[in-house]
Amino acid sequence: MKQVAVLGATGSIGASALDVIARHPASLRAAVLAAGRQVDALVELCRRHRPDHAVIADGALLPHLHDGLRDAGLATHAHAGDSALVELAGSDACDTVVAAIVGAAGLPSTLAAARAGKRLLLANKESLVLAGELLMAAARDGGATIVPVDSEHNAIFQCLPDAPSRAGLARIILTASGGPFRGRDRASLADVTVEQAVAHPKWSMGPKISVDSATLMNKGLEVIEAHHLFDVAGGRINVLVHPQSLVHSLVEFVDGSTLAQLGLPDMRTALAVGFGWPERIASGVSGLDLLAEGGRLDFEPPDLDAFPCLRLAFDALAAGGTAPAVLNAANEVAVSAFLQRRVGFLSIPAIVEDTLAALPAIPAVSLDALHDADDRARRHAAQAAAARATA
Repeated sequence: MKQVAVLGATGSIGASALDVIARHPASLRAAVLAAGRQVDALVELCRRHRPDHAVIADGALLPHLHDGLRDAGLATHAHAGDSALVELAGSDACDTVVAAIVGAAGLPSTLAAARAGKRLLLANKESLVLAGELLMAAARDGGATIVPVDSEHNAIFQCLPDAPSRAGLARIILTASGGPFRGRDRASLADVTVEQAVAHPKWSMGPKISVDSATLMNKGLEVIEAHHLFDVAGGRINVLVHPQSLVHSLVEFVDGSTLAQLGLPDMRTALAVGFGWPERIASGVSGLDLLAEGGRLDFEPPDLDAFPCLRLAFDALAAGGTAPAVLNAANEVAVSAFLQRRVGFLSIPAIVEDTLAALPAIPAVSLDALHDADDRARRHAAQAAAARATA
């Protein structure tokens, strides 16, 4: 029986993970559930899944969590704060961790799970973007198994699961849906609304990730992730826009072979791979009927003029050091400002580019150095966003 910690349990990935877990009561159990501020939603999940531990990130909400669990008649232990989350992620309370906390806030618990040798189902892309070298080193030293559950990286994992096959690797091709604004030119994006940006045509995701998909920053972050996960240089990672979102990624080998993983756009497939690998377990997702899906697969190059965030991510990867951390932090600040309607859609890449130019890359020698770069980038990006809001 795998004892699973679902970190980010009230989000969309957490909901998908718990759906898969519930389908396998003889082999999977939700032992730890963690959320940010949604206490009532967390208590309801505890009613349904009866974990040993529940964690709320905001310490001020601990009494509310404690009372909710008591009133529900549950024996679940209530915890609060990052330190509790880190301790549980690295403890005997779980052997499998779903890392689905959005943003840089997910890094400490992800690192703790890696150091403790857990099976780590990694959905927190910022952990790799901010501290990829440190995370992969922690996983190697701790004996952790990282299974990415982003659909694109999970596809690569399935096509390229073992080290020997990587000797013949030519390149990795990440696919992108193109988001809600595929085909539009830069000028037409000046007045897009928050509602339009979060209305993804294929995937059901949270607002921040949906905006990242609309700007193609999500794909840029995935390029950096792929570099760390599969030890592939940025020059051997390509991106193709694939509007059907059925081919999740492709792997090309030196002999001319190309392997692709296909499936319906549903995160439960990747999560089931993570829970069951090397076995295959039911995910609740139907098999793919290409004829029913329209019978065609289209591909096109990304428009880097309309969506410069993808270019900025490649630039940050090439610069190395702290540049990816600066990119990630500036993007989080810019997207937050957009979601709060303080800046326009095109201000997102402008703020990121301005921050990267103001804070040149330095060696990422430690987690403290990365946190410092993250802090400086957030301050600069916040100033840039404020200037654009008042302009």
